[in-house]
Amino acid sequence: MSDILAENLSGKSVMGSDGTELGLLYNITMDLKSGKLHDLVIDPDDEISPRTVDFDVDDAGRFLVPVNRVQAVKDYIVVQR
Repeated sequence: MSDILAENLSGKSVMGSDGTELGLLYNITMDLKSGKLHDLVIDPDDEISPRTVDFDVDDAGRFLVPVNRVQAVKDYIVVQR
């Protein structure tokens, strides 16, 4: 995968590998000591229920998608469902 600046990812649409629009990228969490990325924090689309996805949800209702589930980053960030 080519290098992508984090500032270019902010607000990018996130889609499941099944074509479901999940929402917009809100943030990315990481381990400060190792620099390893942990989760994409996704502000969910209004039309999607948290019960219909198999991701953890934070206190604000945002989806926490492990970065190892990212399949592609182009017009959308595509994540494995």
